[in-house]
Amino acid sequence: QVQLVESGGGLVQAGGSLTLSCVASGRTFSTYNMGWFRQAPGKKRELVAAISWSGGTTYYVDSVKGRFTISRDNAKNTVYLQMNSLKPEETAVYYCATDIRSSERLYYMEGSYRYWGQGTQVTVSS
Repeated sequence: QVQLVESGGGLVQAGGSLTLSCVASGRTFSTYNMGWFRQAPGKKRELVAAISWSGGTTYYVDSVKGRFTISRDNAKNTVYLQMNSLKPEETAVYYCATDIRSSERLYYMEGSYRYWGQGTQVTVSS
């Protein structure tokens, strides 16, 4: 069983920045690939960024490339999502998730991820 707890969401003006954190329970966090998803009202949940267990491979959806950075600190069982130049259309609930794989191959589909956090709200005002 893996428990994930996100934090760091909030209200920010367009163009601003936020850093989301996700703390995982368990001793094997360092062996898990991790992902950040978001779900806006009335829309499907989408993968925003993912990182392999080693941190050596990352993925970003095209719309956030150059603005968002995913990273991890295995000593702290934590994965981060640094978000810069935020846009109003990025208002959503942001979730971290793990597919509990140890692989440099990243998976993009929601169904590939087994454990999820409760989500943290990010609201970007115009």
